[in-house]
Amino acid sequence: MRRKLIPAVLVLVGLGVAAGWWFDLPGRLGWTRTQADRLTLYGNVDIREVRLGFRVSGRIASISVDEGDAVKAGQSLAKLDAQPYEDAVRAAEAQVANQSANLAKLEAGPRKAEIAQARAALAERKADLVNANQSLVRARRLRPGGAISQAELDRAQAAKDMAEARVNSATEALALLLEGTRPEDIAAARASLQAAQAELSRAKTSLADTDLLAPANGIILSRVREPGAIISPSDTVLVLSLSEPVWVRSYIAEPDLGRIHPGMTVEVVTDTAPDRPYRGQVGFISPVAEFTPKSVETPELRTDLVYRLRVVVEQPDEGLRQGMPVTIRVPMDQGERHHVANGQ
Repeated sequence: MRRKLIPAVLVLVGLGVAAGWWFDLPGRLGWTRTQADRLTLYGNVDIREVRLGFRVSGRIASISVDEGDAVKAGQSLAKLDAQPYEDAVRAAEAQVANQSANLAKLEAGPRKAEIAQARAALAERKADLVNANQSLVRARRLRPGGAISQAELDRAQAAKDMAEARVNSATEALALLLEGTRPEDIAAARASLQAAQAELSRAKTSLADTDLLAPANGIILSRVREPGAIISPSDTVLVLSLSEPVWVRSYIAEPDLGRIHPGMTVEVVTDTAPDRPYRGQVGFISPVAEFTPKSVETPELRTDLVYRLRVVVEQPDEGLRQGMPVTIRVPMDQGERHHVANGQ
């Protein structure tokens, strides 16, 4: 009799284990469990990663962090050889100084000494014109009597014309000095100065880009390059795992979709510390339905629809790691209040 009972007991135990495995299947697949006072979801921790690199090319001079190091926002992580960029800054500064001096000269206009020199040159040209006129008058008087040749008279006439042209030229030169610099010349000089200043700003930006700074708090995951390597702007030097934000990616079945809404407060529990839950909020619910994971074997369950959601964890710490499975507990009284507020 006892021998007949043993197989029956084993069969019952096997059925109990199979039933437990089957009813726990939704939890292991990331589906939901609903109790009287709360909704339970399952998901995985999702942490952002940043692939860090320089915006300029060059040779890596130093890397001050290694894999596993915690870094703060703004901390210097690596540096390039800055000598070529320092030279470019000095050249741009010299160009700015040159264009600034040129603009200042044009805006100031001619100096008093230059105007005085132009006046003296005009007076000299006028004196030459007086002498040329006198010589021409004498030549015209002497020519009828044959005292001078026609060629000498022609030379006197030419000398007088040249002296007159020089007077006109000196007069215009003095007028230009008195008028000052043309507005168009000043505008062109100012534009040249602005172009030089922009080039200087670009050179300084490139120099600053030789220092790779941490964009946020985090942990160094990978050190891809080493000092001495020649890199381009598209090359990755370090990989940083951000400390924040940290969220949980989960899925909720279509029948339970109306029981949650963005902004709901939830608890995020890890298997390693179930007595220390994290506080979080439902931050995103996908408007698009997805099929359940392809690991489901039965055709009936494979056709069920789920919706992806994201829970943002408040005040995360090192206890949450990328890909870690967690449990999300949603108190149902929040869902009930949401339904009432929406008239459901």
